[in-house]
Amino acid sequence: MSATTKRTFSLPDEQSHYIDSLVASGTYATGSEVVRAGLRALQERDAAVETWLRDEVVKTYDEMASDPGRGRSVDDVRAGLRARHAARLRAPIGEPDGRPLTGGRNRSAGHRRPCC
Repeated sequence: MSATTKRTFSLPDEQSHYIDSLVASGTYATGSEVVRAGLRALQERDAAVETWLRDEVVKTYDEMASDPGRGRSVDDVRAGLRARHAARLRAPIGEPDGRPLTGGRNRSAGHRRPCC
């Protein structure tokens, strides 16, 4: 294990109780392990955002800057979103995009997917 530095932090009660519950459940041995896991997750998320910005956003920006005619107006985008939303409300569950349903809600017959 690498060298460690002792730090002291103040947390809201909700976060403190959450750390305590993770330790009490045996998910983590100590509060420090919980904090380290949280920081690792934050580092991974930040790295993923940086990669996305570098690999996707910059590329898309450069493509749009070189050919502004490719862009769509805000009104066109809104109209497309409204049409897609209306189609999803009318379609049986799992259509029109064919994506499988995910999430924790009961999706039995007759229930419609949320808009987003």
